[in-house]
Parts: sequence; C-alpha cells; structure tokens
Amino acid sequence: MTKDVVAEIRTKAKTLPKEKLFEVAVAVLKNNFPKYTWVGIYLMDGEKELVLGPFLGKPSPHTRIKIDSGICGAAAREKETVIVPDVSADSRYLACSMETKSEIVVPIMRNGKVFGEIDIDSDLRGAFDAGDRKLLEEIAGILAEKF
Repeated sequence: MTKDVVAEIRTKAKTLPKEKLFEVAVAVLKNNFPKYTWVGIYLMDGEKELVLGPFLGKPSPHTRIKIDSGICGAAAREKETVIVPDVSADSRYLACSMETKSEIVVPIMRNGKVFGEIDIDSDLRGAFDAGDRKLLEEIAGILAEKF
C-alpha cells in the first residue's frame, strides 16, 4: 500500500499546483492509514514560525507555532524527522487533542532549507515506526519539489 500512496502523490505532483497537491497528500495519507488520526501540513512563515495549512482531523488550537517550541518546532529547527511514541512523556508536546498518544513530524525540505512539515498524530501509543518514517520522508521529498 505504501508504494501505491507514494505513486499516487508523485503522479498528482506532476499536474497539481502546490496548494492543491498538499490538500491531496493530506487526504491520501488520512484515508489510507487508519492509525493516522490527524494529518496536517505546516508551512514556514519567514524563518521563525510555522503556519497550519491543509489538515484533516479535529481542529487544532495550534494554527501558528514558533520554531522554538513544540515537536513541530523541533523538527524544523533540527531539520530532521521527530517521532514521539508517547506524547505524555515528551515535554515539547503542544497538546491538541486529549486522545493523541503519539506523533511524527517530517520536515519538507530541499537543499537544507525547511519549507514546512508533515505533522501526524495518532490515538495509539507507539504508532509510528521506521516504515512510517521512510514513507513520509519520501512524500516530503515529493512535496519539497514544489518550492
């Protein structure tokens, strides 16, 4: 299934404008992986803040996140994927939903510059593994080509 998801997003990337591609990527991920409870894309606004773009799941109170806070901020600062198996054990976690148990954040970047990130929450502890990381990093690479 993961190859199909990547192929679908890669195909859509050839014809869709950036904003529409991001909406499609969020929907494809949310609809194909039941453990992905909340799927969203944050985009950099300048150098110091992330702004929520398309998402599916419960509304988030975090529509803007400074890169010096939260797990999303850490992924942007460190320019690498962050997997948190248990958000209750990570002081960086910015609570969005009481049901959220784990999170993965994958930077969308090219040539060392972060343009945004894919943020996914799950209501299951330890929901994300190396397979999720590989899949989402490949999709982030496809999205980065639009910048």
